[in-house]
Amino acid sequence: VQLQASGGGLVQAGGSLRLSCAASKITFRLSNVEWYRQAPGKERELVASITWTGNTDYAASVKGRFTISRDNAKATVDLQMNSLKPEDTAVYYCYTPRGDLWGQGTLVTVSS
Repeated sequence: VQLQASGGGLVQAGGSLRLSCAASKITFRLSNVEWYRQAPGKERELVASITWTGNTDYAASVKGRFTISRDNAKATVDLQMNSLKPEDTAVYYCYTPRGDLWGQGTLVTVSS
């Protein structure tokens, strides 16, 4: 596994979690990184993306609540998730098109 995702867990609605995706500097260099999620019985969906230069984009459902950021020196991309809702419950994956690499997924469960 060349991408390592971490930080998932159980949180109450309204709470926060921070996910982190780590890889080698070679893997992340000059590449976009994306966070996806897949809820039970649903398709995998794009949650947020960040370019090498730091431009970001978000799904409408998380805009204003989630923040994606990257530290190129550490080769990490984080997803700060605030004001979590039960509908945010899913397995979250990081992905980079450089090498078409997926992380192993980290489970986020938001209780009501």
